[in-house]
Amino acid sequence: MLDPLKAYFGFDQFITLQKEIISKVIAKRDTLVLMPTGGGKSLCYQLPALSFTGLTLVVSPLIALMKDQVDGLHANGIPAGLLNSGQGPEESSLVHDQAKQGEIKILYVAPGRLALPGFQRLLQSLDVSLIAIDEAHCISEWGHDFRPDYRNLKSLRKSLPGVPVIALTATATALVREDIINQLGLAQPEIFISSFNRPNLTYTIQPKTEPLGTLLHLLEKHNGGSAIVYRFSRKATEETALELSERGFNAFPYHAGLERDVRHETHEKFIRDQVQIIVATIAFGMGIDKPDVRLVVHYDLPKTVEGYYQETGRAGRDGLASDCVLFYSYGDRSKQEYFISQIEDIDERTKAHTKLEQVLTMCDLQTCRRAYLMEYLGESWSKTECGGCDICLLPREEFDATEIAQKILSKAIRT
Repeated sequence: MLDPLKAYFGFDQFITLQKEIISKVIAKRDTLVLMPTGGGKSLCYQLPALSFTGLTLVVSPLIALMKDQVDGLHANGIPAGLLNSGQGPEESSLVHDQAKQGEIKILYVAPGRLALPGFQRLLQSLDVSLIAIDEAHCISEWGHDFRPDYRNLKSLRKSLPGVPVIALTATATALVREDIINQLGLAQPEIFISSFNRPNLTYTIQPKTEPLGTLLHLLEKHNGGSAIVYRFSRKATEETALELSERGFNAFPYHAGLERDVRHETHEKFIRDQVQIIVATIAFGMGIDKPDVRLVVHYDLPKTVEGYYQETGRAGRDGLASDCVLFYSYGDRSKQEYFISQIEDIDERTKAHTKLEQVLTMCDLQTCRRAYLMEYLGESWSKTECGGCDICLLPREEFDATEIAQKILSKAIRT
């Protein structure tokens, strides 16, 4: 395995768990892989694909990331292709022909394609050796990013009985992991869970009193470095990008309401360091493969702890020190609660409220934030201080406030 690793990917050795995972995949075992962003998940199916005689089918919900992956494989001399809604009929037809003729080793497919009759016919004509499902948490209603299109994966498994499956995700609680296994029908899968800890990231939660001023200070601190600022709405995304641009920063908005060509151009410029700052909704979340993002700011309250962890995971993928800052206010809490109250389905509304309470717990902590994140994601954490969050870096002074609290409550009662 080391020879193709060096020849095609330029690495001299594997990193944590990769060798063990790849061995099981080559042995055609169903596999579930949990690795943090930047942990090398893609290699776990790309390298085995080279050893199989047939094609490796990769299901991914992210058009931008698909393109990055295919471009990277082409640069490494590996024949790859993709099928998604952004292609015209001629381009799709060309990929179909290349796949049928065995000219593609790895084919990336958007989940929405799986239900199309044309793709089903293509599937029957292909020799598929491996199915890789990226962002596998999207199949679970208990996950933070459930996508109905992922339910089509059940029919994919029926169409390709006996073909091994590797499911990969960066974030999944124990409940979501169990749901992934059940939904995909993984047969006694090998489960690999890498540490979720990203020691080079510093987690900070600040009061949202003067957010723009604080943001400007953070951007000046990381002057010249790449940054992502997450906003809750499309309108807020454009407003903040404009405010930053008016103050001399190279900032562009990114959200699902923009034209596809505009989003693609902004994405490309950010990857190539032609744009320093992206102000985005979570539409920019999982699809970014840029190693040197030095700052990730949540200007508004995230919906879930999993989403927060995955979005902060865009920072510091090169292993260098990076900052993750969240602005927190009770106003944002009320806004989230209002939107949750509009959800008609009672079960969905209850789940959303539970997720929000978990985020609020993280924000209100007086103990290590990293410990909370790790334990939430199912990883044991024994350290009392991590040295990489605002609580541990700036310990709070403690004092007995019993008498003060009694006086305040007494005054409130009399009033």
